[in-house]
Amino acid sequence: MHKISEERKEEILKQLLPPYNRTVLEVSRAEGIGVSTIYSWQKRLRASGTIIGSNKIGMKKEISAEAKLSHVIAAGSLSEAEISEYCREKGIYPEQIKEWRLAFLEGQIPRKQKSRREKAEERKDQQKIRRLERELRRKDKALAEAAALLVLQKKLQSLYGEEEF
Repeated sequence: MHKISEERKEEILKQLLPPYNRTVLEVSRAEGIGVSTIYSWQKRLRASGTIIGSNKIGMKKEISAEAKLSHVIAAGSLSEAEISEYCREKGIYPEQIKEWRLAFLEGQIPRKQKSRREKAEERKDQQKIRRLERELRRKDKALAEAAALLVLQKKLQSLYGEEEF
């Protein structure tokens, strides 16, 4: 079996990317290369951070965190028009870059601050639970007292036969 040069691999893999967006099967048949070989090259290309379409209807693209970060960094200094052009080249949407940027920024909150915030929320939840349980116990007691009074009132009426007190 002959070895294919890196330049040739790049040319073949470019056919999978926009604007061509050919399927692996199409490229395999056209180039005379095994499908599994192209998939392994494609896998290596994805690992390096390049986004490649799945070319399957209804399939979502799985993008690694490293690839997302590289896209956020690359789009950081671009204008809206340049971001749109960049996204068309890479086969992604500008909204995705915005979402990824927010996710990375949110992930930068220190763990101590997160745990403090979570502890404060947990404390508030516990206080609310205790308050609701106290209220429930109070209402249960009031209901039991009202029921006891009704029972006593009925017994008294049955003993004396009086209608009203």
